[in-house]
Amino acid sequence: MDNQTAALSLTQRLAEAMLAHKYKLVCAESCTGGGISQLVTSIPGSSQWFDRGFVTYSNDAKREMLGVSHEVLESFGAVSEECAAAMAEGAINNSHAELALSVTGIAGPDGGSAEKPVGTVCFGWSQRDVETLSTRVVFAGDREQVRQQSMLMAIQGLLDLLEV
Repeated sequence: MDNQTAALSLTQRLAEAMLAHKYKLVCAESCTGGGISQLVTSIPGSSQWFDRGFVTYSNDAKREMLGVSHEVLESFGAVSEECAAAMAEGAINNSHAELALSVTGIAGPDGGSAEKPVGTVCFGWSQRDVETLSTRVVFAGDREQVRQQSMLMAIQGLLDLLEV
């Protein structure tokens, strides 16, 4: 199964789970540039469960649109679990959704460091009134492969929350 087919299959499962729970979703994206929101809205009927998406590529956008603090960005950086968690929480607080996902990372081909190599991506998943989850992964591949893998993991993380 190729990435596009896998992504559509996962997203269809997400649609069914969101509808079953009567939840709405908000996305806060950086390195995926709105790709998750595009994938979600490719599913017919997504208006029933998708509230909105924030593409916050710059640190200013993360601060202004999602309320990510200057301290988080200075202390941990934009590519950190702390930033991903703050992005997800900010998305929930600036929407009507019950669930949020966030993704921020270094898709490449440059921008990496020894501490945060190209392919480093951090995720946040937030549910209203529940502790936010976050994780960090280092994906292999080129820019597009890192972005595709990030989209799949972000959606899988939501499914893990919903299909318990």
